[in-house]
Amino acid sequence: MDRLPQELVIDILSRLPISTIMQSKSVNRAWRNLIRNQVFVNMHFKRMVENDPSFILQIRDQPIQSQLYFGDFSSHPNDRNVTIITKKLTMLPLLTNFHLVSSCNGLLCLRGTHRSLGLICIYNPFTRDSIELPKLIAKGPSHQVGVLGFGLDATTNKYKVVEVSYKRIYRASPSHVVRPVNRLAPQIIAPSSIDSEVHILTVGNGSPTRRNLGNFPFHFMCQKSQVLVNGKLHWISYPRGSKAYLAIMSFDLGNEQFKEVPRPDCISSDRQFHELVVLRGCLSAVCFDYDNEELEIWVMKEYDVKESWVKEFSIGTYLPKILQPDERESLDSSMFYMPKTCMRVLCQLRSGGILLEYKIKALFVYDPHCRTFQNFQLTFEGIPRCFTLAVHVASLNWIDTFIEAP
Repeated sequence: MDRLPQELVIDILSRLPISTIMQSKSVNRAWRNLIRNQVFVNMHFKRMVENDPSFILQIRDQPIQSQLYFGDFSSHPNDRNVTIITKKLTMLPLLTNFHLVSSCNGLLCLRGTHRSLGLICIYNPFTRDSIELPKLIAKGPSHQVGVLGFGLDATTNKYKVVEVSYKRIYRASPSHVVRPVNRLAPQIIAPSSIDSEVHILTVGNGSPTRRNLGNFPFHFMCQKSQVLVNGKLHWISYPRGSKAYLAIMSFDLGNEQFKEVPRPDCISSDRQFHELVVLRGCLSAVCFDYDNEELEIWVMKEYDVKESWVKEFSIGTYLPKILQPDERESLDSSMFYMPKTCMRVLCQLRSGGILLEYKIKALFVYDPHCRTFQNFQLTFEGIPRCFTLAVHVASLNWIDTFIEAP
């Protein structure tokens, strides 16, 4: 291939799976340099985005919570039940325990737990390079970790980690003293208020920098996947001291400002959305219609325009085959339990199908045209377990290319 123009070589190699490309690093120095070429990296990532997304899974069972697996939906056969073999990824020795936070441009954001509490790491599981970030805040007994967000600021080409933490404020007033039944037991002072603090850590052009953006009068709901649309992170939130009004709040990674995003009209006192998700690049909200027993997905066709919210999908009840009791496998699976808390929308595939997760144990696809379901059987090298999943587009982004001296 030495006689071919570099543009043609880049075009050919950019069509290969990322595992094959990483193996070709050992061919010679010229190939290694080509694979690190930013033009090639960008072209390969663009092709990956055009395919169905892959995914990263973290096993939730002890003692193997520090293990990640990679799976790919791009080449499954047209069958009612599909087995997907996941591949074990090489892990970092510095993280003995961690939580999978999110994925952005092929990079994973991992947060340490237990002995690694407070540690945040950005990691590419395919290039195997990483950067350990300093702790965002000094943790104390009055602090509680809230939510983390991770994304790219396209205006500066820098990655940012956003953390919203909650600090309990204690005041020794009679109304906040919890008196124990046992007189010998000490009195407990309950928190009179909880302040939300926002911290941001910027990665790029030298050592990571961290800043405190001050307090924020909202609390964010914990969510299993981050929602990054139009360069903004999104969360479901409620004002301090009130859970009756749910809002959609965005954080602009460029100007670092919070803003409330218009909600869909489906919201009512007995019908609240409980999840945000990205479907084909659009901000979407998920709620459950208890009257019709359907999961509804509302899509904002034009960002930040309230009138553009449209109810795009209504998904009926279904119990994945892997979770059906043996004696009921031959029966019609027409019901699942606690759908609001057990069912999660992940993404939309190129076929138009909706990928869903059920009870952190099963994956399946809903076909909105035929109103049918397709089961996916996951295999973890003989270890089927509960898992945490992040939709992931594999990339060759090299962390040291954006951690350069200013």
